[in-house]
Amino acid sequence: MTKYKKSEQQFAICIKTDDPDLLTPRMIYQVMPDEDAAKSNYVRIIDNEGEDYLYPTDYFVFVDFSRAIEQALLNTETFHHRV
Repeated sequence: MTKYKKSEQQFAICIKTDDPDLLTPRMIYQVMPDEDAAKSNYVRIIDNEGEDYLYPTDYFVFVDFSRAIEQALLNTETFHHRV
């Protein structure tokens, strides 16, 4: 799992879920830094309800976007209500 720096935005694409109300396959999610969760193969994600929650890392593919794309994602209505 990638180490997350607090100054960098991280994103992940959902590839599977046990609860489609909380996670949607193929949707991009914002990742919140959580070193303790990473040690247990979990990741803290802001889910469809706008809450940060721990999910198994194998539910996601982690992606690195350019700064411009990160800012565009964070400025969209979908991400705006989550932050």
